[in-house]
Amino acid sequence: MSAKTRPQVVIVGGGFGGLKAAESLARLPVQITLVDRKNHHTFQPLLYQVATAGISPAEIAAPIREILHKHENVEVLLGEVQGFDLERRKVQVHGFELSYDYLIVAAGATHAYFGHDEWEPLAPGLKTIEDALEMRRRILLAYELAEREAALTGNHRPLNFIIVGAGPTGVELAGTLAEIARKSLAENFRNINPAKTRVLLVEAGSSILNAYPEDLRRSAVKQLEHLGVEVRTNSPVSDVSSGQVRVGNEVLPAEVVLWAAGVSASPLGRALGVPVDRAGRVLVEADLSIPGHREVFVIGDLATMKDKHGNLLPGVAPVAMQQGKFVGGQIAADLAGGPREAFHYFDKGSLATIGRASAIAQFGKVHLSGFIAWVTWLSVHILFLIGFRNRIIVMIQWAWSYLTYERGARLITGESRVVSVPSMEYAEQARTSRDARLDGGVRESPPMSKRSA
Repeated sequence: MSAKTRPQVVIVGGGFGGLKAAESLARLPVQITLVDRKNHHTFQPLLYQVATAGISPAEIAAPIREILHKHENVEVLLGEVQGFDLERRKVQVHGFELSYDYLIVAAGATHAYFGHDEWEPLAPGLKTIEDALEMRRRILLAYELAEREAALTGNHRPLNFIIVGAGPTGVELAGTLAEIARKSLAENFRNINPAKTRVLLVEAGSSILNAYPEDLRRSAVKQLEHLGVEVRTNSPVSDVSSGQVRVGNEVLPAEVVLWAAGVSASPLGRALGVPVDRAGRVLVEADLSIPGHREVFVIGDLATMKDKHGNLLPGVAPVAMQQGKFVGGQIAADLAGGPREAFHYFDKGSLATIGRASAIAQFGKVHLSGFIAWVTWLSVHILFLIGFRNRIIVMIQWAWSYLTYERGARLITGESRVVSVPSMEYAEQARTSRDARLDGGVRESPPMSKRSA
């Protein structure tokens, strides 16, 4: 059967679900086209490590072409999907169209600001490599600006970092930021004391990590507080503006604000023209197809489905991967003339890291916390990293960081979208004051020691 006469399968998205679907289908007599607006797959669970300067982007990303190059019936195209024509069975990509016999939409999700999109430039979320690099830039730049301000004036504004949202991403960011402030950066500055950085984790709900059992939530709070994180629950954010966050009637000054409070499904879910939930996720059938179109499947963060207990399936990599493999099986059943099945998620457990040697883990009735949970988390994430080279590099980097507390990717690169910095007028006043003291023969007091800032 030639490539042109084979059933054409189009996969939108090269994340965990899209890649697993492509690998599952590659053994079938079908022609597969995977289209993504990025040329690389990102291992999202480790994005926070890039954001906090622990590892470099290339260590958690791999070109999609490289991942799928062994499969001769898989074609990869770079492009941004803009819509669908389900009647004509066309995917509308910017500049061209793709025809399909089967369509798998695995476009993922992005940050949700609950109707306040104007907060996004002030409080970046964490979904892409670009997001992680922007976070890293703001975090490191805050310390550099504080050092410069202290050197010029003998004082600096408080280093307050606020993380909004206490799910796994928020907890990971908060714990790591507190750790690097007190350990990794402690000896690197002459005029400020990074250990006095204030890290606040703000959560609108009554507890952090609400998907975990109560005993693990309590353990996570203790581990965070041990690292120096201030945890605030029942504290919904009502406003984010330059240099501050409003929680109720309280205004909290902030040099850096990071967003980890919610996600919104890709707009491609609504573009399918089928029912979606409040977050824009598609209400799929039991076999992950959409109502009225058995040839169209939606998987991963873009699909909403409940487990046997009536709980929504979480937007995590294992769900997307199992769904990708499952859809491949349903298309295989179609081609063989067999019946379809209903998708059932097999929960292998969940883990969340908090900091160095700090984590929580749940495997059914088995609950772990602390060092053992952290080693488990470390092993699982290295195992699922794509590429042998990536696994070795990350393992070496983490081993070095564990022994030395050093962060290996502390580079300030690119152009920031919005950065909280002292005004030019303030900086000029500081320089003028310093010059006047020198010109008048007044001995300038020595810089503040790094333990007195």
